[in-house]
Amino acid sequence: MAQPESLTELLDGRRAAIDASLPAVGFVAGWLLGGQSIWGGTIGAAVFAIGIAVWRLRNGDRPRAVLIGLLGVSVAALIALRTGKAENFFLLQLFSNAASALAWAVSIVIRWPLLGVIVGAVLGQKTRWRRDPALLRAYSRGSWVWVMQYLIRMAVFLPLYSAGLVAALGVARVALSWPLVAACLTVSWWVIRRNLPAGHPGLRHPVGQEV
Repeated sequence: MAQPESLTELLDGRRAAIDASLPAVGFVAGWLLGGQSIWGGTIGAAVFAIGIAVWRLRNGDRPRAVLIGLLGVSVAALIALRTGKAENFFLLQLFSNAASALAWAVSIVIRWPLLGVIVGAVLGQKTRWRRDPALLRAYSRGSWVWVMQYLIRMAVFLPLYSAGLVAALGVARVALSWPLVAACLTVSWWVIRRNLPAGHPGLRHPVGQEV
């Protein structure tokens, strides 16, 4: 398969994963320094989130993407403040991973695997990749790796959340951000390559008939 690019190169999930974990670090740091104060955690998360937003805007990122990131941190902090439980700062992350696992699994079942949708959009193919039975099969099998990624996070987060272990949740958030995303990209790329027949022209050149 003449395809030099990997999924890591195409999708580059490092920045998003790191950006998503830093406000959690700020929340835990503020919570600890403030004597387990949720307000202290909120201020810490806000400082990190605003710092990331300013940095991204100065580097030419789209304001919409930056605002979505700020909104996510604001909602997480508001949930913790309204409920009076610091661990609820991570509740949005739990729901997000559960919803993502379900969405990816459903996409495979209905033969619109999200890995193909995302890579196809990045490569400007729209839906042409679906006309290639080999690519459709490869993306479907590769998408199961992403389902497992979200299930792994839930398996780690749920016990920590149930026990109210705020600091451990922060550590898990960092440990299961870029390292897990990098592993997911690597393994799903391996799965795709294993499921494309010899001589296939690669992700950029779908072949085959209408699906």
